[in-house]
Amino acid sequence: MLVPGFWLGGWAWDEVAGELRAADQEVVAITLPGLGNAELDRSEVHMEDHIRAISDALTAAVGPVVLVLHSGAGFSGYAAIDRNPDKVAAVVYVDTGPGTGEPMAPDFQGVDYPLPTWEELEEEGNSLDGLDATTLQTFRERSVPQPGNVLREGFELHNPARLKIPATVICCSATVEQTRGWIDAGVPFVAELANLQGPVRWVDLPTGHWPMWSRPRELAAELIRAA
Repeated sequence: MLVPGFWLGGWAWDEVAGELRAADQEVVAITLPGLGNAELDRSEVHMEDHIRAISDALTAAVGPVVLVLHSGAGFSGYAAIDRNPDKVAAVVYVDTGPGTGEPMAPDFQGVDYPLPTWEELEEEGNSLDGLDATTLQTFRERSVPQPGNVLREGFELHNPARLKIPATVICCSATVEQTRGWIDAGVPFVAELANLQGPVRWVDLPTGHWPMWSRPRELAAELIRAA
């Protein structure tokens, strides 16, 4: 079960999904509420809607799944795991980590957050390594503004069973060593990794923040290993 980060729908996983299906894996790629169409009204899309969408997909699955969370989906996805730990066989964090429940950007004021310029993305630490001009053009054309409420709203965690689920952490725009340093420093978007009690597999996959486009075959191979 593949969940993309900011500005993306399930389409962002197409190449990876193709690799997985070729290896006889069943694949579901999720488009979170408000991200299916740029023309949608996102003013009433909340973090709870994103959590519920992932939770509903987990509940609908026939058996426990490998839940793959990219970037900002590490927050809503982790909350969904908290509600449905028995439906998740393993979780894969792709250039992200599990959210602690605190808002990602509590001071954000807009109705939504459009895709920034490439320069702004890189200034914020989102590497574009491995993306050619055609891919960047597709990203720009198909991107949908992220609902603002999702940035400024948090969630509560209640179920300690979430901590025992096997995890794979795939580090792309930062190395495993750098990520572990951030954990030690208590950086919020990876701090919860320190609390995991199940087995954690660490993977360096050197590329930019969007490995589903820059290294889809290698990413798919790591997801199969996690499965």
